[in-house]
Amino acid sequence: MKKGKKYVAALQKVDPTKLYSIEEAVKLVKETSTVKFDATVDVSFKLNVDPKQANQQVRGTLVLPHGNGKTKKVLAITDRVEEATNAGADLVGGAEMIDKIAGGWFDFEAVVATPNMMPLLGKVARLLGPKGLMPNPKTGTVNPDIARAIKDIKAGKVEYRTDKEANMHVSIARVSFDETKIAENLHALVDAIIKARPAAVKGTYIKNAVIHTTMGPAIHFTFNGR
Repeated sequence: MKKGKKYVAALQKVDPTKLYSIEEAVKLVKETSTVKFDATVDVSFKLNVDPKQANQQVRGTLVLPHGNGKTKKVLAITDRVEEATNAGADLVGGAEMIDKIAGGWFDFEAVVATPNMMPLLGKVARLLGPKGLMPNPKTGTVNPDIARAIKDIKAGKVEYRTDKEANMHVSIARVSFDETKIAENLHALVDAIIKARPAAVKGTYIKNAVIHTTMGPAIHFTFNGR
């Protein structure tokens, strides 16, 4: 497939054989954005894990220091309507919301719930699960402190998890962020991934790490603990 002139020009700025420091990579990722809109800055990892093994799955959540520039539409499934509304939930309800989901409604980007609502949510687990929207205590989206769950998402909470091929993709910023904020978000993500290293993993844990913008070239980076 033929690549555009802007992409080719951006690609020439990147040495594919070099492992850049986080600060160098962040500087380059801003310089190599090829689109007119405020592109997303994404990070991708290839991990030395076997996701089929329960003790080698890597999954968690992180509130980025500066958010990632995306504001999610949050649905709160709870009977504490006023509390959830005051915390910033865009949509709040109980059984009636679950019935709407069962009917094919998905006008939201994140779902949080209080524990008492989980038996009701079971009826739509097969609909929410494949979309990555099913509330889960491990990610803090099933939480007795519903206000905290909502505020964390609004503040830029992201989820990281390996896919079937042991790859991981996380959006950490927008190109319009200054270099310091992008670098601090990236450092926070890298620290979280390293801390989540399964005990069963031997040898190199993170086999590859790249940062890139929407339609921009991949920039390989390194860090302490690689």
